[in-house]
Amino acid sequence: MDFEKVKEIIVDSLSCDESQVTMEANLKDDLEADSLDAVELIMQIEEEFEVEIPDEVASNMKTVKDIVDYIEANK
Repeated sequence: MDFEKVKEIIVDSLSCDESQVTMEANLKDDLEADSLDAVELIMQIEEEFEVEIPDEVASNMKTVKDIVDYIEANK
């Protein structure tokens, strides 16, 4: 499932606790990602899933679910 891989990338990228990463988790508020963290995270996800996430789409990704939904819709 894409969520498990996304979760693994988020834990590595943001150095957060695995239990914090849920589909509903807000990247900024719950996982304390700043804008640089977000850019690095999107780059890792693009590389892992071989998808391209346009900047305007990436900037609107607020939750883990937003990322997973985009990957599933664009595989």
